[in-house]
Amino acid sequence: MRIWHTSDWHIGRTFHGHSTLDALEEVLTAMAGEVARRGVDVVVAAGDVYDSATPSADAIALFNRALLRLHDAGAQVVVTAGNHDSATRLGTMSDFAKAAGVHVITRPEQITEPVVIDDEHGPVRFYGIPFLEPARLRHLWDATPMRSQADALGEAMRQIRADAARHDARTVVLAHTFVAGAEGESCESERSIVATDVAVGGVDRVPVNAFDGVDYVALGHIHGRSELAPHLRYSGAPLHLSFSEEGKPRGGWLVDLDAGGLAGAEWVDLPVPRPLTTLTGTLDELLTDAAHTDAESQWVRARLTDATRQRDAMRRLQERFPHCAHLEWTGLTVTGGGGVDYRALTQGKSDLEVVDSFLSITRGAGLSDDERAIIAEVVDEARVDVTA
Repeated sequence: MRIWHTSDWHIGRTFHGHSTLDALEEVLTAMAGEVARRGVDVVVAAGDVYDSATPSADAIALFNRALLRLHDAGAQVVVTAGNHDSATRLGTMSDFAKAAGVHVITRPEQITEPVVIDDEHGPVRFYGIPFLEPARLRHLWDATPMRSQADALGEAMRQIRADAARHDARTVVLAHTFVAGAEGESCESERSIVATDVAVGGVDRVPVNAFDGVDYVALGHIHGRSELAPHLRYSGAPLHLSFSEEGKPRGGWLVDLDAGGLAGAEWVDLPVPRPLTTLTGTLDELLTDAAHTDAESQWVRARLTDATRQRDAMRRLQERFPHCAHLEWTGLTVTGGGGVDYRALTQGKSDLEVVDSFLSITRGAGLSDDERAIIAEVVDEARVDVTA
């Protein structure tokens, strides 16, 4: 059996305020083409189909088109819910979708109700673990403490192994969670599945050995490709969702099962509709350097090294780089620091002197003669005669 492992489509996500629907449709269409060309039997999507629990009509329509393309490519589809999805909303399509070979698993009660698909070697049991919130499982799995993702995933895998042991079949698990060892692949576009203080302490990392005893585990939640063990992998998101993902490959794992279980996994690249690039230099350098010609069609993060802020920097950058989405000032000169006594800087000073002191601290240079004249005029117009 041949399986395509994907996850984290995040349909409806924006990139610095720009819609990603058209780009994502391009990539998912290319994925369906690869599924057909490579003879994939089953596509597994490990959570975060949508970016929101209340997806727009356009996002839902895109998802439906993607499923139809995969169906036309000859593959069945197994989908689980992630932390961004509404399990209830996503699950409403499960009954009629099943008739088209699309199997949607959104509830923890479904963990021991695998999708069974046969090949020439016999059955393969696909177990889906939707995103699990420990606090909401205490009434369901009350015999086991539910304090963390590790507790929840540990119990889910215990149930799966117990069920699998009663059947002579190969097993594939889909899980949307954060497994220890994937920290190097995490990026700023991911929203933590736990509170920051818990995540930093490592309490909510699921250990790799929690997934022992199955043939393949298709992980979702981390947006970068990662291999934690031969049978345990993240596919990452099909689109770059933040500049921290710049340069990371986009695609999916092509997984083969033979009669004995996992026979191999191969990475397949998918197109990147608009690559990300970071440009560093002064504003004039970025606007004139011919070396940046390729970036004119890319998403651009500009890091300006000018010692002072330049007027209309973003507008001017976008004249050359229409897809410049983010601007950082990295070269501004700042004097003083945390120990500056601002009361002393303002006490007994005129308005012009206060402005001059402020600019000296924040940009490293006080008022120029032209600026002084403008500020003086503004102050005179705004001054209120408190004695009147």
